[in-house]
Amino acid sequence: MINFDFYLDKLSKSKFRSKFELKQTDFDYIQDKGLEKINQHAYDFISKRLAPEFVANDGKQTPMRGHPVFIAQHATATCCRGCLFKWYKIPKDIPLNQEQIEFVVGLIMSWIEKQLEKKF
Repeated sequence: MINFDFYLDKLSKSKFRSKFELKQTDFDYIQDKGLEKINQHAYDFISKRLAPEFVANDGKQTPMRGHPVFIAQHATATCCRGCLFKWYKIPKDIPLNQEQIEFVVGLIMSWIEKQLEKKF
């Protein structure tokens, strides 16, 4: 089992990454949809926007707002292939495998769950 706390602690030391927080609209959305649905959204976003070998607009494919997963991606440095390489040494020029996709989604969901713990 992966210790996501290790990565979240490391990310929390980054001035840029640590500034991201969920807003009330994000909490409301999570409450309305449920964590299982948010997890499905994360899996779908990562599979379509981050996992392919070539991402046409890499570095610009993840909005800074509009969905809790997008905020979490920026907070966890899983927003683009460049950040995945810089923070996790996942190469840019090959498609993400299932294990890497599950790592990214797990990290995103761990960050979201920590945000929920802080809020409630």
